[in-house]
Amino acid sequence: MSKRLRFIGATLAKKIAYIALMLFAISVLSFIAINAAPNNFFYGGDLNPNMTPESIERLKAVYGLDKGAIERYVSWVTSILRLDFGVSFTSGKLVREEILDRLGVTMTISLVSMAFIFAISLWFGIKAALNGGGPLDRFCKQIALISYAFPLFYLALLFIMVLSVWLGWFPISGLESLDAKSGVLRYADIAWHLTLPIAATVLGGFGSLTLYVRALTIDIIKSDYIFYARARGLQRNLIVRRYILPNLYPPIVTMLGLSLPGVIGGSVILESVFSINGMGLLFYQSALSRDYPTIMGILIIGAFLTLLGNIGADLVLMKLNPYYRSGDGK
Repeated sequence: MSKRLRFIGATLAKKIAYIALMLFAISVLSFIAINAAPNNFFYGGDLNPNMTPESIERLKAVYGLDKGAIERYVSWVTSILRLDFGVSFTSGKLVREEILDRLGVTMTISLVSMAFIFAISLWFGIKAALNGGGPLDRFCKQIALISYAFPLFYLALLFIMVLSVWLGWFPISGLESLDAKSGVLRYADIAWHLTLPIAATVLGGFGSLTLYVRALTIDIIKSDYIFYARARGLQRNLIVRRYILPNLYPPIVTMLGLSLPGVIGGSVILESVFSINGMGLLFYQSALSRDYPTIMGILIIGAFLTLLGNIGADLVLMKLNPYYRSGDGK
């Protein structure tokens, strides 16, 4: 086995162990936080005169809530290892099926938004740095600062008010129209409904990354190899492609990996505002009703996807960095 393959295998083993350890820590903290929250799923039964204390105790026994905290946690973790997240208190369906039905929408919004944020931030950040102190630089900084300052929920409500209510260009809420067609027209209708949520995510998320790209590009421009490239008479576009972009990719990929939890977490706000039947809206509804199995299942799957995204960012960095490609990285 070559040195490079041994290095890749050792790295993957460390990443898998890291994911397992972090998921264990997240599961413990999430379980403690949820069980420490006031009220519970049967709180409404306490206010219902038709529900006797004996009936509530029988229901708790059915759902396993009459056991001790440690016993419930061990039982829950053992079930998760078999990919069994339990049964939802509110719908009576398997939590795994409910999450899988809605996961695609949330991941589509998150991944498409991240792609647009990456492209827009690169363009604005590089343009601003190359025109340092000029009108274009000031314009890009102002746009980035406005994006950074706008709360996501306010931007979503603003889009609904202006583009949906006043102008009528986009639907107010939902994922599909009532008279949605099949085939290609159905996907076009879904894309039409997702335009505003994705636009709100992008416009609310590209500001900080744009300022980061601008600062990195300014540092790169000050380097000696850019000075020599200019001295050789290379055109600006060629300098950007050959020297600036290759040096920008590693830190930006790291930044995107760190931003992934915020984008996935923002789906709770966006899907609630736009009434999109995704994982974020399911989490919000489950939190209101204290649906413990669904809440814990979403937290674990969300944490796993976030960790997987960070691991993917690390692997991309290894691919971009010649130091790791050669197998000499420690």
